[in-house]
Amino acid sequence: MNAPTRPPEEQAPKLLQLMGPGLISGASDDDPSGIATYSQVGAHFGYGLAWTLLLSYPLMAATQEISARIGRVTGFGIAGNLRRHYPNWLSRGIVSALLVTNIANLGADLGAMGAAVKLLIAGPGLLYVCLFGLSSAALGLFIRYANIIATLRWLCLALFSYVACAFAVEVPWAEVGRAVIWPPLSAKPEYVMAIVAMLGTTISPYLFFWQAAQEVEDSKERPGSRPLIRAPEQAASAFARIRVDTRLGMALSHLVAFFIVVTTAATLHAHGVTNIQTSAEAAEALRAVAGHFTFVVFAAGIIGTGLLALPVLSGSAAYAVGELFSWHVGLTRRPYRAKAFYAVIAAATATGIGLNFTTIDPVKALYWSAVLNGMVAVPVIIAMMHLSMRPAVMAGFTLPPLLKILGWVAAAAMAVAVLAMVATWLV
Repeated sequence: MNAPTRPPEEQAPKLLQLMGPGLISGASDDDPSGIATYSQVGAHFGYGLAWTLLLSYPLMAATQEISARIGRVTGFGIAGNLRRHYPNWLSRGIVSALLVTNIANLGADLGAMGAAVKLLIAGPGLLYVCLFGLSSAALGLFIRYANIIATLRWLCLALFSYVACAFAVEVPWAEVGRAVIWPPLSAKPEYVMAIVAMLGTTISPYLFFWQAAQEVEDSKERPGSRPLIRAPEQAASAFARIRVDTRLGMALSHLVAFFIVVTTAATLHAHGVTNIQTSAEAAEALRAVAGHFTFVVFAAGIIGTGLLALPVLSGSAAYAVGELFSWHVGLTRRPYRAKAFYAVIAAATATGIGLNFTTIDPVKALYWSAVLNGMVAVPVIIAMMHLSMRPAVMAGFTLPPLLKILGWVAAAAMAVAVLAMVATWLV
């Protein structure tokens, strides 16, 4: 009698096989909107806010691991669990806020990518915006799920362009170390708002929805894999894979963010260029200050990271809306079997394209989408913590003590930052 086939999670996987939803989530966090925020912070404050990345890493890793566990245990994403266990007003309110922030992010990212191409080869920026948006939507419509994931994994390599930038310029690393260990804290409104933007850029609600949904998708794709509430014997290997995946993925995200801050601080801030509004503007400023090589690598990175982030932003919106209304969802489904799901992807992308043809200032949209992400993250994290601590939802797989602590600390840190920001507005 043949032994039963074990799911790939229970075999000895290679590192690349371990790197899945967490790698893509972490890499897509450094999208053009995130690059703009890190560039603004580096140009305006120098190395003075690099310390926030040390604070946000364990919090981001924990919240992403919690979202992944919710999806792997229950077989439903965040929105699906909210719909099943909470009042309609709560689930619809959270998903509506997510949809608004994702569309704003999509528009800002598309605009930044179009501007980056225009810097590199000239031409009509709005045409590039349309081409990028259409290409992203087509990726989900016409490419198999496994190929989509493989493509997104390879696009993660674009992030290393920002590591190259940091080593292509002269960086006073001793000064960087002092700023991280003993940061020059301030109570000024712009400093507090920058902290919220940094936290909102790194701890982003759309990543929670994406990672939980991808755990559900992966469990469908892996032979013999099932939700842990129905297959508890798979829990040990599944949780080990999730831990490695999320921690390495978020480490990559934070490492790249750190190098962006360092590069812009060592070049733009050091030369008095402190008013950077977009990622493309940061690239253009680097041409004059740090040379053509740094400019090209920085601008090319905007395009590569944008190509990675667009499917994640539109996909997480579609998963959230689809699960909220109990539609058939998933990139593993063909379009004719999940018409409404793919319609949301197309509509979100089209709206993001359309924003670039309006009078809405994409410069402000970039920064404020990060601030709004920080505000929306608070209720989402609280809802996730409540979900993941309920035996009725998670069966025997409620959170271990360390994740409970880090999850609530993340919620508290985001809430304090947002309240401090609001207080600075009122003073």
